[in-house]
Amino acid sequence: MAVTSIHGMWSTRLAFILAASGSAVGLGNIWRFPYAAGEYGGGAFVLVYLICVAAIGIPIMMAEIMLGRRGRQSPINTMRTLTAQEGRAGSWQVVGWMGIVTAFLILSFYSVIAGWALAYVFRAAAGAFNGIDGVAAGEIFASLVGDAERLLAWHTIFMAMVVLVVSRGVASGLEKAVRYLMPALFVLLVVMVIYAASAGDFAGAIDYLFAPDFEKFKGHAGEAILSAMGQAFFSLSLGMGAIMIYGSYLGRDASIARNSVIVASMDTLVALLAGLAIFPVVFANGLAPDSGPGLIFQTLPIAFGEMPGGQLFGALFFVLLVFAAWTSAISLLEPLVAWLVENLSFSRVRASILAGLTVWLLGIACLLSLNEWSGFTVFGKGILDLFDFLTANILLPLGGILIAIFAGWKMARASSLDELRLGEGLVYRAWRMLIRYVAPTAVMLVMLNALGILKLIGLD
Repeated sequence: MAVTSIHGMWSTRLAFILAASGSAVGLGNIWRFPYAAGEYGGGAFVLVYLICVAAIGIPIMMAEIMLGRRGRQSPINTMRTLTAQEGRAGSWQVVGWMGIVTAFLILSFYSVIAGWALAYVFRAAAGAFNGIDGVAAGEIFASLVGDAERLLAWHTIFMAMVVLVVSRGVASGLEKAVRYLMPALFVLLVVMVIYAASAGDFAGAIDYLFAPDFEKFKGHAGEAILSAMGQAFFSLSLGMGAIMIYGSYLGRDASIARNSVIVASMDTLVALLAGLAIFPVVFANGLAPDSGPGLIFQTLPIAFGEMPGGQLFGALFFVLLVFAAWTSAISLLEPLVAWLVENLSFSRVRASILAGLTVWLLGIACLLSLNEWSGFTVFGKGILDLFDFLTANILLPLGGILIAIFAGWKMARASSLDELRLGEGLVYRAWRMLIRYVAPTAVMLVMLNALGILKLIGLD
């Protein structure tokens, strides 16, 4: 078994933590978690979410890092190597293929949405949101989304940013980027929280996010628990090959369990800080906190346009969004680039350009589905919405389930003991029980709920 990856290695444990946290922290952290927490009982939901992270997210993250470090290759070749070592059917390589395909599809539309954030940095800085109302905010967003040429320009810029980082390799590209971007992201978050505390309704936000409302929670207990389980899984970038490839660059002496806990904790901290940055601004301006992605691109601009210093802090907020999207996007491109280098003997630069160009072309179809091709649908969905549905509701959860089954049932106990290095103690036994029974069952329920099957059979 290879001791190191041909692509390079993280120089320190901190580099891996920053990279994996950057992969996990994305646009969903900034709006979905805070909103879900308030919607389902504040502190009651946060408590259930933390339990779900411990029982579902961390065990699957440990499994994915373990597989990556043991194989030391791209997800496809890692699964090929491990199935041979464990004497399992070669069909388990589908886990690697699914991861790369999922990451590829996600990045194609993620880049388009990240382009919106880039565009809004300049709009906020130029004062485009000053004094606007809901109608004007909607018109600004509709004008951007309806203009294919502008979307193409921002999509192109963002993909060029991603390719630039990935093409430079693990040490000079990925690691150097996260060493600057992740601390900058945290600093921006703290600055935004301080601003929100001074200029917004901070007490209202604290109450919305953290005050346990068990009556509200009990009224939607099943829905709330499924939402918490889904958030715990999706927010950690599991099932798409990113954590597996990052695990392949992790040193043998690093604790997989400890690092997984740290990454999950940082991901949760960012989500909570994002809530404390967003909702004081929303509540101070009497705006609705339940507008989903529209909260970012239509609701918040109204608030920033009315608040003192809103022009500057609005621009900083969208810079924060770009950083979060950037760190996630480089982890989505890396698995495909690694496979091209390994299997086609491409240079890192050539592989990055080819992979990035392919994603960019598919992204054009996604952005056109918002305007010029809006009349073209598949199963009633535009291309961007279709990719979002396929990845979020089928490919990601299915990938997580298969990773859990392979790590818990198909991989020899001796192999996981050797890689996790936890001994035969309570922690290893707890992980093995969670990865074999609890995690795959919970993710399956999340998938069935997302597909509407639980409601169909009356189990929602």
